[in-house]
Amino acid sequence: MVQQDGNTSVGNNTDHCFTENPTVYTVLSSAMIMEFILALPLNLSVLYVFLFKFKFWKTNSMFLFNMVVADLLLVGCLPVKAYHYQQGVRRSENKTVCKSMLFMLFLNRSASIAFLTMISIDRYLSVVHPGKKNFLKVLKRSPHTSILIWVMLLPLTIPTMLKTFECCNSLGREDDGLLDVLTDVVREVVFFTQILIPFGVLVFCTAQIVNRLKKKTVGDKTKLRRAVFLVSSVVFVFSLCFLPCAISRMVLLIARIKENERAEEIAVQVYDSLMCFSYIDCFLDPLVYCFCCSRFKNIYMSTCVCPSSQRLGVPMISSAKTGDSKEQTAESS
Repeated sequence: MVQQDGNTSVGNNTDHCFTENPTVYTVLSSAMIMEFILALPLNLSVLYVFLFKFKFWKTNSMFLFNMVVADLLLVGCLPVKAYHYQQGVRRSENKTVCKSMLFMLFLNRSASIAFLTMISIDRYLSVVHPGKKNFLKVLKRSPHTSILIWVMLLPLTIPTMLKTFECCNSLGREDDGLLDVLTDVVREVVFFTQILIPFGVLVFCTAQIVNRLKKKTVGDKTKLRRAVFLVSSVVFVFSLCFLPCAISRMVLLIARIKENERAEEIAVQVYDSLMCFSYIDCFLDPLVYCFCCSRFKNIYMSTCVCPSSQRLGVPMISSAKTGDSKEQTAESS
């Protein structure tokens, strides 16, 4: 595809749809294909374990299961984005495909962040305020809670469905009307708040749990340490996958508003590269599952990693079962 006037300016109106540097986007396309090849069997195996071995609906792991669903939504988008990059475009030139992809990616990101945050808040309430009634302890067992979260996330995708941005980009266009500007602002506010506010909540939960661990001088600290590992892994996933995207997005918007074409060209490539990198959260989320529930880790290892150990009678599953009572207590407390 000819790149010519792909990123040239017409007045103040720049077509941001074409890739300025084909080499960069070819590399990104290859990276996403590799992510898809690795992530699809991983997440399908996790889904299989959750459904047929772990039986998540009986183990207070509804939020974890929904994270798997969100990750599979992301994995399904990777081949499409890789194809677009190979064709020399950042987004599909087909408006329906473009908006559908943004809808899926926005929904996946929002769902992953929402359920990661809910898991951390639940663990915070269980550890820091064990004497108080944990409302999430009851709510997380019901599938209706998860369905409600998904439904509440849908309005956040509405700005991506409106025909107000050229080639699925926002801000910096010529002859923007008031509705266009308001929609773009809402879209960007949603993008940043869904990352920054939950990150603040996660940092608070982590600090409080660590402080609780330091203050505990007697008794078993195993549950507290597991909670620290869990919230720390969530903060790690957040910091690695989501925060860099928010920072690069901010730089991109500043360059676009100031009409600095060269800076915007670089910022676009950095932003797309970090977005591609952020998709590794579908690899890192299983780490959260393992920290959240050691029983899941044992069952997954015996089912998908070392199935021969189960046939040979190696007590991997039995060790999980012997720890069931403690794990269930940790999960439900």
